[in-house]
Amino acid sequence: MGLKTFKGGVHPKDEKFRTNKVSVTPHIAAEEVIIPLRQHIGAPCKPIVKEGDTVLMGQKIGEQTSFISAPVHASVSGTVVAIRPYPHPGGGEEMSVFIQNDGLDTLSKDINAWNLEMVPSKVKAYIQALQPKEIVEKVKEAGITGMGGAAFPTHVKLTPPPETPIDTVLINGAECEPYLTSDHRQMLENTQKVIVGALMIAKAVSANKIIIAIENNKPDAVAAMQQICQDYEMTEVAVLKTKYPQGSEKQLIQATTKRQVPSGGLPAAVGVIVNNIDTCIAVANAVVRNMPLIERVVTISGDAVKKPANMSVRIGVKFSELFEAAGGFIEEPKKIVMGGPMMGIAQTNIDVPVIKGTSGILAFKQPPTYGKEEGSCIKCSKCVQVCPMRLMPNYLSVFSQKKNIDKLKEYHIMDCMECGCCSFICPQRRFMVQHIKAGKALVKQKG
Repeated sequence: MGLKTFKGGVHPKDEKFRTNKVSVTPHIAAEEVIIPLRQHIGAPCKPIVKEGDTVLMGQKIGEQTSFISAPVHASVSGTVVAIRPYPHPGGGEEMSVFIQNDGLDTLSKDINAWNLEMVPSKVKAYIQALQPKEIVEKVKEAGITGMGGAAFPTHVKLTPPPETPIDTVLINGAECEPYLTSDHRQMLENTQKVIVGALMIAKAVSANKIIIAIENNKPDAVAAMQQICQDYEMTEVAVLKTKYPQGSEKQLIQATTKRQVPSGGLPAAVGVIVNNIDTCIAVANAVVRNMPLIERVVTISGDAVKKPANMSVRIGVKFSELFEAAGGFIEEPKKIVMGGPMMGIAQTNIDVPVIKGTSGILAFKQPPTYGKEEGSCIKCSKCVQVCPMRLMPNYLSVFSQKKNIDKLKEYHIMDCMECGCCSFICPQRRFMVQHIKAGKALVKQKG
């Protein structure tokens, strides 16, 4: 049987050899954590603590202000020493809660020990006894967001409108971005919790099928998940061709189910919801333990890092502390990125905090395009050939530069997911993603 895939895409060097065999190690939070009140798509939270308050690990410190939002919690126990704007890894500044760590990790009284025996019959009985609304409410209270980078509040995904019933839960284990291996390690080291979380998500939306999608450059993860899926009838593993951006929602759905999400539509429109591997584990912890999302696995890598690693990191720890824990830099990096090199966000400050969507932080000696000037389009059409959304990035780029809003709409600029395939393949190193981002902002501004 052939590997599942989609049309278009590119094949960057995956560079996963640096960390794919490196087990997850715990990172001990330092004297202070900085927790932004916006770590998700949607409205920022409002603080419900004040300077001088003593907080417990897992205690809610920021309350959501709208449906599309997610609360935030203290990742350590200690004292709130400030609430003020602070640089955010997503850009700009966000109101943030500064907590002086007392080093005790005293848990909030609502958090329980893991009391679910990981035997298939016990797990099935436990899931059967859960009510969908109970799962959604616990996910909401735990502040869980998509942990692959988009940070969309998970409880919103778990409450699709009645007119779009969900039959399939797709678990995204593709991890197609180069360098990143946090999901890979979680599938090997927390295999059972991945399944438990996936089953809870399926119960919440009344789905009858779970597909765990994994690229074929992770054969050990494929084998581990296939082994455990034998115990759960509604689950299966889909092995994908290694290609970027295989992990994008629409491409993943097309590759695994042959369904096509309509232009401007969400996966729910075709009866599917997509969740990340780490998100499944967070859901399992929220439902079984009442444990909020205060910690995640982060890949620290790149050719400028001395000892690339996968670390279990508290939300609010500074990037600089993680680089230090990874042995520091071989030489001063020219570029630092949160996320993967294709869609990640370049950083100008390594004292920004880890947030829920921080899957990796990468440091590079000198990226391939560093210092190179943008060339002129030579009409080679390579960008059109690789675009996974079947758009024409060459035209979108030019229309954006000319601020031609009518043409940008005509050529469906809002369907672009900014994956970077066009910029990657362009022999002239045109900054097409930047142009398209500017064009999308222009379309939004002008309605």
